[in-house]
Amino acid sequence: MEGSPYAYAFRNLGSGFLFGLGLIAFVDETVFHQLLAWHHFYDKSTSAVGLFSDGLFHAFSWFATVASLFLLADLRRRKSFWMKRWISGVLIGVGFFQLYDGIVHHKLLKIHQIRYGVEILPYDLVWNVTALVILIGGLVLFNQTQKRKLLVKEGG
Repeated sequence: MEGSPYAYAFRNLGSGFLFGLGLIAFVDETVFHQLLAWHHFYDKSTSAVGLFSDGLFHAFSWFATVASLFLLADLRRRKSFWMKRWISGVLIGVGFFQLYDGIVHHKLLKIHQIRYGVEILPYDLVWNVTALVILIGGLVLFNQTQKRKLLVKEGG
């Protein structure tokens, strides 16, 4: 099974997951923090602290993305890249990050909201339902790759 994508199933998933985290963090930072200027990563202090927290958040997104691409390059070098498994990881990473952000950051820790000065419930619903749909899609795709992995192991 060496040289097979099934030998590196976890690495395919992990690389995709990191890429998904980095991708959605980059989109969040770019759209909601910079272009729309709706919030900073940490809004419980001054604007300078908010901008600093955005910089750390942005660095995290690029670190995750670059790390995922190193893993991806290694998978390709080993001829072990499994596109469907990797995409399931991307979707799980995107959905997980967005749901974590919406529940933990927005509601439990209250370090920022999606937007201020508006009725927040519609924003929360769209944010969290979208995250849940993406996460479920990734888990369904992951489950399909699990079945494929088992069939290959059993010789089916």
